[in-house]
Amino acid sequence: MNSKVRIGQGYDVHAFGAGNHVTLGGEKIPYSAGVQAHSDGDVLLHALCDALLGAMGLGDIGMHFPDTDPQWRGADSRVFLRHVAQLLSMRRYAVVNVDVTVLAEAPRLGSYRQQMCANIATDLNIGIDQVNIKATTTERLGFIGRGEGLACQAIVLIESIVDRS
Repeated sequence: MNSKVRIGQGYDVHAFGAGNHVTLGGEKIPYSAGVQAHSDGDVLLHALCDALLGAMGLGDIGMHFPDTDPQWRGADSRVFLRHVAQLLSMRRYAVVNVDVTVLAEAPRLGSYRQQMCANIATDLNIGIDQVNIKATTTERLGFIGRGEGLACQAIVLIESIVDRS
């Protein structure tokens, strides 16, 4: 039985490292550190890609864009999201909604949230009202609370596109 609706979830984490910004949702956010990553380290888009790939039953981002492949060194994660959007279209799925939660003590995301939503909506060819981004801290607990890194959780709902001709 092929379901018309599928749910996917994703999670990504990166440690802070050298740098002067963090990229989240395709936006460069000034910060006193960067992240240690093979690509641009956008935990939000990585978690989102994993959620979408999972909903389609297509593995994870590492299977599609392995960190052992030099062509992805420093890559813009929006390229990954656009590729996943093409996979959705080829398999005749549409995104119903995206809900992500960034876990970080810093940087603060409030003034970047709207543009992050717009970037995701553009790359997935959906309405901005179908994208929700939240941020929370871990109340100074664990590696996130100690300011050693950040993480993101994503959940998506996709549905099959039915021809009505």
